[in-house]
Amino acid sequence: MKLNHKLYLYSFLANFGWLKKSYTTKIMLVAFLGTHVPLLTLLFSFVISNSYSLEMAARVMIVALLATLVGTAATLYALNHLLKPVILTSAALQNYLNTKTLPELPTEYADEAGTLMADTSQTLHKLDELIHYITNYDDLTGLPNRDLFSDRVHQTLSQSENNQRLVAVFLLGIDDFTGMSHALEHQTTNLLLRAVAQRLSTCMLQTDILAHLSGDEFAIARMDIVSFESVIKLSQLLLSTLSKPFSIEGNLIHLTASIGITINVLNDRNSIYQLLQQAHMALYQAKQQGRSQYHFYSPEINAQLQERLTLENELHGALKRNEMLVYYQPLIDLHSRKVTAMEALVRWQHPTLGMISPAKFIPIAEANGAIVPIGEWVLRTACAQNRAWQLAGFTPIRISVNLSARQFEQPYLVEVISQILEETELKASDLELEVTESFLMGDIERSVKTLKKLRELGIWLALDDFGTGYSSLNYLKRFPVNMLKIDRSFVQDIMSNPDSAAVTNAIIALAKSLRLSITAEGVETQEQLDYLRMQGCDEGQGFYFSCPVPADIIAPMLQKSSQQMETIPA
Repeated sequence: MKLNHKLYLYSFLANFGWLKKSYTTKIMLVAFLGTHVPLLTLLFSFVISNSYSLEMAARVMIVALLATLVGTAATLYALNHLLKPVILTSAALQNYLNTKTLPELPTEYADEAGTLMADTSQTLHKLDELIHYITNYDDLTGLPNRDLFSDRVHQTLSQSENNQRLVAVFLLGIDDFTGMSHALEHQTTNLLLRAVAQRLSTCMLQTDILAHLSGDEFAIARMDIVSFESVIKLSQLLLSTLSKPFSIEGNLIHLTASIGITINVLNDRNSIYQLLQQAHMALYQAKQQGRSQYHFYSPEINAQLQERLTLENELHGALKRNEMLVYYQPLIDLHSRKVTAMEALVRWQHPTLGMISPAKFIPIAEANGAIVPIGEWVLRTACAQNRAWQLAGFTPIRISVNLSARQFEQPYLVEVISQILEETELKASDLELEVTESFLMGDIERSVKTLKKLRELGIWLALDDFGTGYSSLNYLKRFPVNMLKIDRSFVQDIMSNPDSAAVTNAIIALAKSLRLSITAEGVETQEQLDYLRMQGCDEGQGFYFSCPVPADIIAPMLQKSSQQMETIPA
């Protein structure tokens, strides 16, 4: 509905600068003109007529003007007060916009001005409630957000006589939520998060504070800590509550969660954010331990995460700065003692931090995706080195390279490997790729398809760390691999632990029955070597033969590979 045509007088008066900012002045001007124009017209007519004497005319004009001025003043005074509802409403709106202070306008009047005041007051109160909700609550779950969580914790402490008391902060995160959200529709994921919030609320005490921070992360503050054991019991209750299946749109969804916990004194407003940061560090450690775990914060965790952050920053550009190296560790035929293969192992020689352990930087590279270019560089370098050894006249051997889970997921993996073989002029039969059972299980059909393509090129395939993962015979017979590698955890105590010996014997027997070669990792003693050879293991690898060394040290080994292998100290 267009109302502009009804505002023509208001718009006209607004064009005058001295009337522009005052609605009251506009009303007064109109009232003054409305009362004086008729009177002045009448007086003018009276003066120009010849019916009365000049004295009479002057007397009448004076009386009329005085009466008019008094009446006009009374009228303007009354109008000014009748305009107060509009003025107060305008002032209340302006004050709310500037200070967010809610007005106290009267609501008992029934005319248009009274309705204006009442509706304005009601609207501002509802608007304030809406703004407060949007600002302080999560719109998905209806739980308090981070700011309100902090405010409520401090408010609770301010009401306590002891504002130095301990507070336990729990940070709960759903395990593999990213993968789960990719598999589910967006609406289903939202419904799942609401259901999780509802479940968590059933575990709360009246004094607990529950909030949804972001994504899959929920925060809980327990203000009344009876004992350390009570904190553990709450953690266990939360995990067990969420482990029960969720029924979402007729489908059962199973999930697990991990929890980071910190217990500390809260004595200033910034402390709650510090506690949340500590809980987040503990949550990271809990997720590192596996699913459905809880972990407590400690300064040691903070130091570890700071180190990880430093390494992650330094890892970017390490390849371009030529800080990455490839070391090689021989695989030995346990019967002839000749070198049959070399495993390529990446090392990071940092200019200031020195040689950084692969156990530290490989998980970081896996997490941020840097492992893909690093892995491709290692593969190309290792293939080129093997071809160089062949051109130097050494007996051809296999070069063994580990494939990471991230590499294996690349859509053009087979094409990249084929191109590297072509570039380095290395035969496919001289390349062995090591894959782990755990990441093959992620998508069985895709894994089998990729492995078959690699086998068709003529590449050797080894199943690494066998015995530590699923070790499913049903899946093993589907994977077109050439070799099983016994994990070092079984070999290291094979002489002292009957269980390790039994598992090792079973893996060797299984490999023989499936006509697969078998390699034992972590061989460190003559006794281990003799035992493995007696059981029929084909190859061995470990510090007993050689630690991983640079390529220039490998050449003498290859020269002597026809003789008995010499041990090189670690």
